[in-house]
Amino acid sequence: METEIDEEREMNGSDKGRMWSLDQKIDQPIEDTEAGHIRGMDVRKELSGLMVLRLAFQSLGVVYGDLGTSPLYVFNSTFPDGVRDSEDLMGALSLIIYTLTLIPLLKYVFVVMRANDNGEGGTFALYSLLCRHVKVNTIPNQHRTDEELTTYSRRKIEDKSFAARTKKWLEAKVDRQNALLLLVLVGTCMVIGDGIFTPAISVLSSVGGIKVDHPKMKTAVVVAVAVLILVILFSVQHYGTDKVGWLFAPAVLLWFLCIGSIGAYNICKHDTVVLKAFSPVYIVKYFRVGTKRSWASLGGIMLSITGTEALFADLGHFSTLAVQIAFTSIVFPCLLLQYMGQAAYLMHHQEDVKEAFYRSIPAYWPVFVIATMAAVIASQATISATFTIIKQAVSLGCFPRVKVLHTSKDISGQIYIPEINWILMVLCIIVTIGFNNTTQIGNAYGTAVIGVMLVTTLLMALIMLVVWRSNWLLVLLFTSVFLSIELVYFSSVLFKVNQGGWAPLVIAAVFLIIMSVWHYGTVKRYEFELESKVSMAWILGLGPSLGLVRVPGIGLLYTELVNGVPHIFSHLITHLPAIHSIVVFVCLKYLPVNTVPQEERFLVKRIGPKDFHMFRCVARYGYKDLHKKDDDFEKMLLDKLSAFIRYESLMESISDSEDYSLPEEYQQATTLDTENGNQMSLHAISTESSQNSIVSERSPQQPVRHVRFSVPNTGTVGNSGTVDGEIQFLNDCRDSGVVHIMGNTIVRARRDSGMIKKIVVDYIYAFLRRICREKSVILNVPHESLLNVGQVFYV
Repeated sequence: METEIDEEREMNGSDKGRMWSLDQKIDQPIEDTEAGHIRGMDVRKELSGLMVLRLAFQSLGVVYGDLGTSPLYVFNSTFPDGVRDSEDLMGALSLIIYTLTLIPLLKYVFVVMRANDNGEGGTFALYSLLCRHVKVNTIPNQHRTDEELTTYSRRKIEDKSFAARTKKWLEAKVDRQNALLLLVLVGTCMVIGDGIFTPAISVLSSVGGIKVDHPKMKTAVVVAVAVLILVILFSVQHYGTDKVGWLFAPAVLLWFLCIGSIGAYNICKHDTVVLKAFSPVYIVKYFRVGTKRSWASLGGIMLSITGTEALFADLGHFSTLAVQIAFTSIVFPCLLLQYMGQAAYLMHHQEDVKEAFYRSIPAYWPVFVIATMAAVIASQATISATFTIIKQAVSLGCFPRVKVLHTSKDISGQIYIPEINWILMVLCIIVTIGFNNTTQIGNAYGTAVIGVMLVTTLLMALIMLVVWRSNWLLVLLFTSVFLSIELVYFSSVLFKVNQGGWAPLVIAAVFLIIMSVWHYGTVKRYEFELESKVSMAWILGLGPSLGLVRVPGIGLLYTELVNGVPHIFSHLITHLPAIHSIVVFVCLKYLPVNTVPQEERFLVKRIGPKDFHMFRCVARYGYKDLHKKDDDFEKMLLDKLSAFIRYESLMESISDSEDYSLPEEYQQATTLDTENGNQMSLHAISTESSQNSIVSERSPQQPVRHVRFSVPNTGTVGNSGTVDGEIQFLNDCRDSGVVHIMGNTIVRARRDSGMIKKIVVDYIYAFLRRICREKSVILNVPHESLLNVGQVFYV
C-alpha cells in the first residue's frame, strides 16, 4: 500500500501540535504495510520429536531407496572385465568407503544440508538463496518491500569484506549472472536425468537377479518384467509422497537391515581382512598397479553414491534433522557392511563379480523379493526430487507452466506433477528397452549423477562466501577437496560417453534448451511490458470515466508489472466501449523465497484519484507456494482491497488528539515510510488496554514519538463519499460480477532479427506457450469469468 507521511513543522520548532498528513501518490512502488506484525516469527511449523522420527522413517522410503540399492550393481560396473587379484578388490572397497564418507556424509549431510532455504533443498533453492543476497535475478521486478518478508532472511554484507567484493563482482556484468543461471539450469537438467536413469537401472538390476536362479531366461523377458514394474510405479505417484512413503518405508527399512546383516555375515564367514580397507594405503596401491584400468573403474565406484543429490533435493518433503538421523543411524552403517561383505565373498569367488550381490546372499528367494521391492522404491527418491525441482523452476520463470498438485496436508513440500510424471515414465521405458543391460545404463547414470554434484559444489562455494561469510581459506579448502574428487570421477565417466554416457548429455541438452528458451521468452515479455507501459498522464487525461461507460462489476486485469499501467489496458479500452466500475491491476510475483506467509501475500494501493476507482494488487508467492483449488484467490484479493480502503481512511484521519480509540478491525501492525526515508512501524496496543494508542518506532538515531488517532464510523473518503459508502460500492460491484482479464499474447521476433532468434521465439517458444498450462487454469479461474485480450508482442 503506497502511503507516505509528511511531517508539518510549526514555525516555532516546537513538537507540540505537530500533525501528520497523508500525501497519496498517483502511482509509485507499493509499500508493505502488513508484514510488521509477524516480523521475527517462524512461519514454519515446529516439528515434535515424534514427528521428526516419523519423517525419518518415511524418508527411508522416499529419499534413500536409490542410495540403498546401489550394492546391486556397483561391483559389476567397477569390474566389467573381471577381477585380477585381491589387491584390486581391496583398493576398490577402500575407494567406496571413502567416497561414501566424503561425499554423502561429510559434504551433503553435514555441509550442504545447512544451506537449505527454510527447509527447501535442490539447486534452485541454493540459487534463490543467492538471489536474496546478490542481485543476480534476471527478471528486474525486485522491490525493497520484498526484503521485509519474514521468510526473506538474509544478512547484511559489510562493505569491505570479501563477501562484498564477491557480490560486487557477480553484479558487475550481466554475462556473469547469465552464466550463474546457466549453471543452475544444467544442474536441474542433470537431476531430471537422474529421475530417468534411476528407475531404469534399479529395477533392471533387481529383476535381472532372477537369471542367477534361472540362467536360461531370455533378456527380453527380464526387460518386459522391468517395464511392467516401471509402469506400475509411475501409476501410483498421484497418491503422493506421504502415502507412498508410508507404503515403501517398511520395505526399505527391511532392505537396509537385510543387507547390513548379510554384509556382517559375509565378513565373519569369508574374510575379515576387508576391514583393513579403511586404510587409504590400498587406494594408492590400486592406482599404482593399474593406472588406466583403475581410473576407468571409477565410473563404477561412483555409482555407490547415486541418489546422494536426492538427500538434498527431497529435503522439502521432510526435514533436515529427519534426513540426517535416517542416514547416520541406518543407511550409512548398513551400506558399509554390505560393500565389505560383498568384497569378503569376492576374495574367494572372484569369478562371481558379475552377480556379486545375489551370489553372496545365503538365502536367494527371500532376498530377491526384498531386493525387487527396494529397487522399485529406489526410483521414488529421484522422482520426488524431479517434481520438487521442476516446481521451483516453474516458479522462478525457468520452465513452462505445469499442473502442480499438493498431496499432503502436513508437509507443504510434498507435490505431484502429472505431466512430468508421464514424461519420465516414457523416457525411462525407452532407456530400459534401448539399453537392456545395466552396464550401459550405469555409464549413462554416472554422467548425470556427477554432473549435478559438480554444480552443487560450485554453488556451495558462492553460498559459503556470500551467505555464510565463511573465511575464504575454508571455502578454498571445501571447494578444492570436493571439486578435485568430483572432477576425477567426471573425467572417468566421460571416458565412457560412447558406451552409454551420451544419453544423459542428450536428455540434459533437450531440457536445457526448453528451460533456456522459456526463460528468455519470459524475460523478453517482461522487458516489453516494462518499456510499453502507459503513461499515467494519459490515464488521468481520460477523466474518471476513462472515456468509456463504467459498467457495474470488478475487472481484475493481470499483468507482469509491479508498478505502472500495462499496455494491455490501453489496448482494452481502445477497442471496447465500456470498462468495469472498479479496475484492479493484479500482478502475480514469484520471489526467491520458499514461501510467502498468507498474511503478507497481498500488497494493495490506489492508482490515481479516488473517483477513478483503480487499484493495484501484487500477490507474492514463493517457489514452494501453490494455487490450490480450495483457495479462493478472488475472495482473498477483494477482502484485502476492502481492508485497504478502511486503512487508507484510517491514515487520513491521523491527528494529534490524545484520547482517541482504535476500532478493533485496525488492531494490526503497519509499516510506513516517512518523508525522510526512515521506516516507521505502527503497532496497535491490545484492545484490553483502557486507552488504545499506536506507537511510532523509528530508527535508533531518531527520537521516539507517540501518535494517537481516531477513525470516526463515518470517516470521509476524499470527495467521493464515506468509507462505508465506498465499501458498499465495492460490495455492490462484487455482487454484479468479477471478470478476470488476461492477455492472450503472441510473441514474435522482429523482422530484422537473426535466424536463430526467429527460430527460438517464433517456433520453440511459441510451441512451448501452446502446450503449457494457461494462467487461468493455474489460478482456477472459471471460464465464464474469463476475458482474454489478444495482442502481439514483437521482441
